[in-house]
Amino acid sequence: MLHPNTELQTINPRVGCGVFATADIPAGTIMYAKDAMEIIVREEDLLYRDKKYREHIEKYSYTEADGSKVLSWDLAKYVNHACDSNTLSTGYGFEIAVRDIAKGEQVTDDYGMLNIEQVMSCECGSRHCRKMIGINDYFHFREDWDRKVQAALSCLHSVQQPLLMYLGGETRALLDGYLNGTDNYRSVGELERCVVQDVA
Repeated sequence: MLHPNTELQTINPRVGCGVFATADIPAGTIMYAKDAMEIIVREEDLLYRDKKYREHIEKYSYTEADGSKVLSWDLAKYVNHACDSNTLSTGYGFEIAVRDIAKGEQVTDDYGMLNIEQVMSCECGSRHCRKMIGINDYFHFREDWDRKVQAALSCLHSVQQPLLMYLGGETRALLDGYLNGTDNYRSVGELERCVVQDVA
């Protein structure tokens, strides 16, 4: 579920649509939480094997560490990539605003965190545009992503959180343990898909 203070807008014919903030959203705000209405698709599912659905699933889903694809039921599937994105995924399974998002600003994510299966070209226009979003971005950017996520998590309880109720009990316990100093931080590396390859 995507934060309620967002809306879909057309950007241009090349990019298509994107998600924009309808109000100022402060850093530390949970921007997306995987809820019970999300569609979970596995490679062995008949839906995924059907080409006409697979193309849509691959375009609008993200891949979890176990290889399953999550297709959002709401506007979350239209969030675009930016190399200096204003939201990032966390090791706790939700997305958080890593800096203040102004009303009218596009809400963006870093696709390098979404277990993409092939290199994608990027024209996000950021000063720090990587030009390519790679399948090995976790290796190159994990420390920077973790630093940004930890800073955002420190603001979690000081801002309004309309999506907090959608975090599961186990997630809440792990998160509270970290914020209270009793549990270790869960790195964004927890989201990275581990692919086991056969060795001949």
